[in-house]
Amino acid sequence: QLVHGTVLLSMMLYSTLTTTMVTPGICSTDTPTSVTLQIDFPETNLEFIKPEPEERRGDDLEEPTEDCLKHITRLSRTHSVLLLSEQQRRLLWFYRHYCNNQNCSLPLILGSAPSWDRMTVSGMYAVLTKWRFSNPLEALGLLTFSFPDQDIRKTAVQQIENLSNDELLEYLPQLVQVLKFEWSLESPLVKLLLNRSLQSIQIAHQLYWLLKNAQNEVHFKTWYQKVLAALQFCAGKTLNNEFSKEAKLIRILEDIAEKVKAASDPKRKEVLKVELNRLQQFFQEVKICRLPLNPALVLQGIEADSCSYFTSNAFPLKISFINANAPGGNINVIFKIGDDLRQDMLVLQIVRVMDNIWLQEGLDMQMMIYRCLSTGKGQGLVQMVPDATTLAKIHRESGLIGPLKENTIKKWFRHHQPLESSYQEAIRNFFYSCAGWCVVTFILGVCDRHSDNIMLTSAGHMFHIDFGKFLGHAQTFGSIRRDRAPFIFTSEMEYFITEGGKNPQRFQEFVELCCRAYNIVRKHSQLLLNLLEMMLHAGLPELNSVQDLKYVYDNLRPQDSDLQATSYFTRKIKESLDCFPVKLNNLIHTLAQMSVMSGSTKPPDPETIPQEWMKLDTEKSIARATILGFNKKSDPLYLVQVVQTCNVVTFVEKSFEQFSKLHSHLQKQFPSHALPAFPHSWHLPFADLEHKRVKDLNLYLKQLLSGSRKLANNELVLSFFLNWSKNTLAEDSSSVTLGPHSTDHKPGVQLVISYERTRLTIMLKHMRNI
Repeated sequence: QLVHGTVLLSMMLYSTLTTTMVTPGICSTDTPTSVTLQIDFPETNLEFIKPEPEERRGDDLEEPTEDCLKHITRLSRTHSVLLLSEQQRRLLWFYRHYCNNQNCSLPLILGSAPSWDRMTVSGMYAVLTKWRFSNPLEALGLLTFSFPDQDIRKTAVQQIENLSNDELLEYLPQLVQVLKFEWSLESPLVKLLLNRSLQSIQIAHQLYWLLKNAQNEVHFKTWYQKVLAALQFCAGKTLNNEFSKEAKLIRILEDIAEKVKAASDPKRKEVLKVELNRLQQFFQEVKICRLPLNPALVLQGIEADSCSYFTSNAFPLKISFINANAPGGNINVIFKIGDDLRQDMLVLQIVRVMDNIWLQEGLDMQMMIYRCLSTGKGQGLVQMVPDATTLAKIHRESGLIGPLKENTIKKWFRHHQPLESSYQEAIRNFFYSCAGWCVVTFILGVCDRHSDNIMLTSAGHMFHIDFGKFLGHAQTFGSIRRDRAPFIFTSEMEYFITEGGKNPQRFQEFVELCCRAYNIVRKHSQLLLNLLEMMLHAGLPELNSVQDLKYVYDNLRPQDSDLQATSYFTRKIKESLDCFPVKLNNLIHTLAQMSVMSGSTKPPDPETIPQEWMKLDTEKSIARATILGFNKKSDPLYLVQVVQTCNVVTFVEKSFEQFSKLHSHLQKQFPSHALPAFPHSWHLPFADLEHKRVKDLNLYLKQLLSGSRKLANNELVLSFFLNWSKNTLAEDSSSVTLGPHSTDHKPGVQLVISYERTRLTIMLKHMRNI
């Protein structure tokens, strides 16, 4: 439309605006300016004439060759116009009339148009009017910032209208984001969202909280306020009352969280107890209130005795709400302040989309996907999964070197599932859910993975939490990446799946399942890339550039055949399984947590801790032994890293008294001048005794093992560090060697052979007894 009449413009520095924004008239800023520009546009008789679709002229069109059409098909697997080169765009636009839903997608073709002049727009309309969509979700790509044209966006919305309310709900965060690129409240997309919010209470609630949260985006605050006002105008009195109650509940939780965080340690519990009375009063006034996380859940109060806070930096609250539907039991949620939960929301949404894709293919991966909702800037609600425990806690229960033992997970499930049938069901749930999360975390590049953000339920479901780092943005120590494995799949997980090697074929089945799940998701690469592209301007810290989009594209490998992708993902499983730094990372994390908790938690009994974690070759000598740390007990145990000459690394725990006994036994076999000086055993008059002992013992070990070969390879020394005594190799020990236990020792090889496009491919999948 043509602008006429008086327009007021707030003057501001252009550099503060996002340069990629293309929507006119709705961009604003919170910072007041001293200058306002008034522009008077004269009335005019000029009329805007919309370009007509071009007529296809067959005479001057060059017929593409078969190779050219194949090349177009390959280009279509890029799925995002942002990932195409200028030359590739020119090719697609030149052959636009030979593209259809079999060999390309409409967003790629229209996004390849060289400009927005009248002739080009006519060409775009010609393609638009003749296009047949293969799937309504294909149209999501036409709502990104690449397409400001209102006719193109209207066509996209017409397709999206074919989605059911439940399907639309899945993609609501993206649709709210691309509202930025609409021109007015009369736009088809705004109308679609308002209409659907009147049809579905779930959509209305989700839309309300997404719009409230979007008001924190400084340049679009005014625009989102208008859309929210339109929603509240349409919603009616009853629904608006519900919105008001939920908003008040969140304000009270925010205030309580701030006061608990600000309180000193001794007074924190008392502050929480006093402040919880405000929640009690709130429910006395309103009687019932829906949970913003899930409006299907109705709350009627809190159980104050079950409410608490976590001791992390932000001191998030754990609130136990009383369920109005009594048989459902209490509803436990976490309220966080100081954390941006929008990234967590996005990752969990993409995980739900992947899970739906698997379910449509008849594959139930037993995914446990909790709910998360950002309710404002740096605050939000997180659903608590009942009967779930962090892997770190399971490791701590297993002793100082719990992260290094193979059978930690297996023993934990055996304890919680004493019935064989329940135990086998737990293995099955773990088998599927672990495979699903391996695929998910690899594709999305979820980082900062350690044992405190991996959780297990007693029923066997494994799931990940805390998605503050993704798309490969790994934390580093100096120049070293903290996340070294493609995803988390460790030998203790394999040990549990195969029941300590009793069922080795289960590992082969696990690899097969991972690869099948990976290939199913890859078929929907276009949808996943579109959803991420629509969020590029959401202000997320780790999704804001084409490179972030390309990271997911590279992990999805849409150009690969299923066989190539299977081979690729199998290698990634092997890399993860062989990645020792993952275990070391978990060990460091466990040691740090034990150090923090040492004042309040009873340390494990040393008698319950096996002294080794791996069966070793008795013919190998020791290259070095280093004490890494100790636990804080009256009689501390020192964690010793043992490196053999064959580069096998193991860990043992020893007390100072055990080191002293070793030295005494060595004195009986060797003259005193051949042995290094042993540290004094008496207490010296300084506070940091154990750190001094670590230093002295490390010097002793260095001199002992770098001295004479006869001394370093002495049976006493090898037995001490490598635990060769028979009682340490009991059947339930973590030293049980993985491998086939069947009586069938015939060699076997599993091959997959395919022949496609004159190319013969032979993939070796599994071997045994070779």
